[in-house]
Amino acid sequence: MASQRTNRLLIIISSPSGAGKTTICKRLLDQNNGICVSISDTTRPPRNNEINGHDYNFISEDEFKRKIINDEYLEFAKVFGNYYGSLRENVNCMLDAGNDVLFDIDWQGAKQLRKSSYSNMLTFFIIPPSKDVIYERLKQRAKMSGDDEKAINKRMSMYETEMSHKQDYDHVVINEDIDKCITEIKELITQKKLSII
Repeated sequence: MASQRTNRLLIIISSPSGAGKTTICKRLLDQNNGICVSISDTTRPPRNNEINGHDYNFISEDEFKRKIINDEYLEFAKVFGNYYGSLRENVNCMLDAGNDVLFDIDWQGAKQLRKSSYSNMLTFFIIPPSKDVIYERLKQRAKMSGDDEKAINKRMSMYETEMSHKQDYDHVVINEDIDKCITEIKELITQKKLSII
């Protein structure tokens, strides 16, 4: 099975909160049957519009820490006080089935994946047209998710830290027009795929 993994791709998409990476990932999945998403474990409670096992696997902190001790995560990070992690077994199963694997993760998780033994990786950092756009998007998202002003301000406070890691990625893509952004990402994925066949 390991040989089948050699021509599969790990696609990593990161961004500051509110820049649109989750929406972009969902659109990529809808448009490409050869890509599967790595559903992360998380210790944070689900938002009003999230489904366990579909958006995230919502688990307790004790269970998450047990999986860390057992080395079950390919990558994990603590973000805004909650843990997030990608299960190694799930990722390997998707690769062995002949799929590329998409990761919707922050810069900490991306850094760990870059240090892993997986050979084919393509990384994207999504940036907004401006910091003001992020604030407006977070306010709109809060109406659906139940986040309060405190949660929005906490995410905004991390904006500069998150943006400082954009140079660590293969490609930085501006999400001003979602359709153009997705088209650019798909073209870059196709180019990468052609280079590893």
